Amino acid sequence: MGGTTPKIKRQQKDFISWFEIPALNFQQSVNFYNQIFGIEMETNLNDNYAMAFFPVSNGIGGSIVAGPGSTPGDSGPLIYLNAGNDLDLVLGNVENAGGRIVMPKTLISEESGYFAIFIDPEGNKLALYSSQ
Repeated sequence: MGGTTPKIKRQQKDFISWFEIPALNFQQSVNFYNQIFGIEMETNLNDNYAMAFFPVSNGIGGSIVAGPGSTPGDSGPLIYLNAGNDLDLVLGNVENAGGRIVMPKTLISEESGYFAIFIDPEGNKLALYSSQ
């Protein structure tokens, strides 16, 4: 039977439920994110994988992951990490922690806020976002 597929009208609060940032040098990557955000990530190590979790009280979480199939890269989807109220505070730590800024703080619009793009020490391209 032919026909058309009905369009689903669905809205969700968030379309990202989890993210993983690949690493080859696991501890270097954990140290980088701990330093730029001023956090302490909890780690979980087993025979095949190492994971370090971004601390969140609610909302979307993610991790650094090292293991089979976790290959860093600067192409593919771009993840925007929340830099809190002021992007400058986090972006200012990127180079001192071993990363490289490839797009400085840039205004999206007065209503939407700002973003910046960086490469972490593992070679992953990510973005930061804040309202200020």
